Formats: sequence, C-alpha cells, structure tokens
Amino acid sequence: MDNNKPEFTSTDEYIATFSPDVQHILQRVREAIKEAAPDATEKISYQMPAFALHGNLVYFAAYKNHIGFYPASTGLNAFQEEIAPYRSGKGTLQFPIAQPIPFDLIKKIVSYRVAQNIEKAAAKAKTKKKK
Repeated sequence: MDNNKPEFTSTDEYIATFSPDVQHILQRVREAIKEAAPDATEKISYQMPAFALHGNLVYFAAYKNHIGFYPASTGLNAFQEEIAPYRSGKGTLQFPIAQPIPFDLIKKIVSYRVAQNIEKAAAKAKTKKKK
C-alpha cells in the first residue's frame, strides 16, 4: 500500500483535497445523493465518499478528467439507455469533468438503489422471521 496516500475520515476531508471547481462538482454530487437517499449514512469506504442504507448504496470519487460514480452493476442495468453517452463498466460510470454532470440521472440511479436495498433488507427480515 502507498504510504503517501492520505487516509480520509470524512467526505468533507476528501472533497477538500481537490481544486475549488472540482470541490463544487463533488458537493453537488453529494447533495444529489442526499436528496435521493435522505436516510442514508455518509461514510468513507475504499478511501472515497460512500453512502449506505441497508448496505452500500453508491460511491463517488474525483479523478483528473472525470467524476467516478459507483452504484453497483444492478444500479446501472436498469438505465442502459440513459448511461449510454458515458463511459461505463461493471458497476461504474464516468462523467467527464469538462461536461455538465447529469445530477438528475444520479438521483434516479440512487433512488433505484435505495428501493433495491430496502427490498433486499425486507426479504432478509422475512426469511429470518420464518426460521
């Protein structure tokens, strides 16, 4: 492990390490996630900002030329047409910093992930009751 990499303890600490223009974008991504998942808990996981509600919901991070958004593959499968303009991979989306960030799409994906996690938690609780 690279000992020169900072160990973040909060999203604010993470965001503060970037230039003011990138900080603004990261804050807006954070706000979009909070709007779509007001009951989610904010944390640092894998040294990037993350939100959890009945398990991990989404992660996000800044890079030199893009904002990485990580809603897990299940969070992307339902949005194939809407994510088509962006570079994507298994559970990842890249939004170029030089282009407008699709905050409404981020909210939609987060809302979808919230519903998934709530459904999964309910099914798990139901299974536990049967035992």
